[in-house]
Amino acid sequence: MLQISRDISRQVGLLINRRGVVEYVTVGEKERIEIPALSTDRVGRARFRGLRFVHTHLAGELLSKEDMTDLALLQLDLIACVTQRRGEPTELVHIGYLTPENRKGQVWDFMGPTPINEFELDFGGFIAELESEFLRERGRYYVTKAGTEGTILVIVVMPGRQKHVEERIMELKELSRSADLSVLDVVVQRPKDLHPRYLIGKGKIEELVIKSQQLGADVLMFDEELTPSQLHSISTITDLKVLDRNQLILDIFAAHARTAEAKIQVELAQLRYILPRLGQKDTALSRLTGGIGLRGPGETKLEVNRRRIREKIALLERKLEDVRGVRKRKRERRKQAAVPVVSIVGYTNSGKSTLLNLLTSSSVEVEDKPFSTLTPTSRLIKYPERKNIIVTDTVGFIEDLPKVLLRAFVATLEELEDATLLLHLVDISAPDFEERIQTVEVMLTNLNLSDKKQMLVFNKIDRVERSFVETMEVRYGAIAISCLTGEHIEHLVREIEMELDIVASASRVSPDSSANIFQP
Repeated sequence: MLQISRDISRQVGLLINRRGVVEYVTVGEKERIEIPALSTDRVGRARFRGLRFVHTHLAGELLSKEDMTDLALLQLDLIACVTQRRGEPTELVHIGYLTPENRKGQVWDFMGPTPINEFELDFGGFIAELESEFLRERGRYYVTKAGTEGTILVIVVMPGRQKHVEERIMELKELSRSADLSVLDVVVQRPKDLHPRYLIGKGKIEELVIKSQQLGADVLMFDEELTPSQLHSISTITDLKVLDRNQLILDIFAAHARTAEAKIQVELAQLRYILPRLGQKDTALSRLTGGIGLRGPGETKLEVNRRRIREKIALLERKLEDVRGVRKRKRERRKQAAVPVVSIVGYTNSGKSTLLNLLTSSSVEVEDKPFSTLTPTSRLIKYPERKNIIVTDTVGFIEDLPKVLLRAFVATLEELEDATLLLHLVDISAPDFEERIQTVEVMLTNLNLSDKKQMLVFNKIDRVERSFVETMEVRYGAIAISCLTGEHIEHLVREIEMELDIVASASRVSPDSSANIFQP
């Protein structure tokens, strides 16, 4: 190889598989060489590429930083250069390989340089031991739930958003858990400026690829929204699944969609999200097209053209209009019967469905996960000596809810327009509960619902100190309850009735017109 390289004054490289078969021969320039595009398949227990790259250096130099970057990004079994230093008669071989995570922070190591005639390596034994070492280190510190993908969370702290980083990490972890992802590590980046192509810079992306190899991660999850070009660039350079927070929420919605209406809304949101990203790398959008759990917009694939996507969007919008029409007629019937409606709103996972079950003795499915409720659920609260009240549970809000989701769930959120009273439920045990209150209030303002009569209710008081609860009750004029223990629920019902009586008096609604037209 070295003699051929000298004859043509170009670097020559071989890609050799584990059977010892040369799969590629590549010729570069005098000072550099490019590795051709490789399959994304991995072989072996530690997900190495199953290829080793052997190439020549003409100026006597050893493996360079560029060589080691290729080793890491492509996850090669090893990389080697054959060279001869000026004035020395012996050709040398220099080998580099990746190492598991270690205390020294070392990500690769070397063998040599060694004279070729003295070099011996049992490659089969070497790669088997290296893979075993990777697996031992992963198993020592990291546990991946069976059937889930290992994920590295990337928290990008934007300029001017230095606060509440821990809360953002916890929320993204909860969202990942809801999507059946196993979080292996969290990386926090504080760039001075956002990179237009890679968001956090190519060097940082390369570090993430190395870390993913060490930990056995399959997914890079970004807390910030990625542009289509950033998504494409990062997935191209990493060969990993690359997701942002919006895609994660879309996936959770797809997993929790049970009714025909919810499925229409989710599919519509997914298609609107995919449309500007057509033609991007498949691995980046695989979770939207049948990835984990086969969740995605059904028969629609990335290869369909924009026209077909738009036609499907138009069809779904017409179906959603039909749904809105049905809901509108139901609301009109409720208005005619003058049955008051109490809608429970709040940040996701604040206990809205649990409160609905408690107030109405229902058995609506409850999960300790974000967005477990997508479709409004209405039940009748009726006590022996009290009038009928309809209680409605709605989809939870979240900070920076993707616009495509908010737009798709307009039919769901329209239920709030006819609510007599909005019950704003807050998880007071959340460290950032005050920011969550603000998030919900902003969402209600954006939906033109800020003028609705509201009642602030603190939930999960069994998890915090009572002195803190009492202070917050006074500060916010709220009612404190525990849906888990049932504490103060009777007090909440009395307060709801009092508020409804005030609203009814102001609206001059007769209390005798409460016919039971509710159909569970």
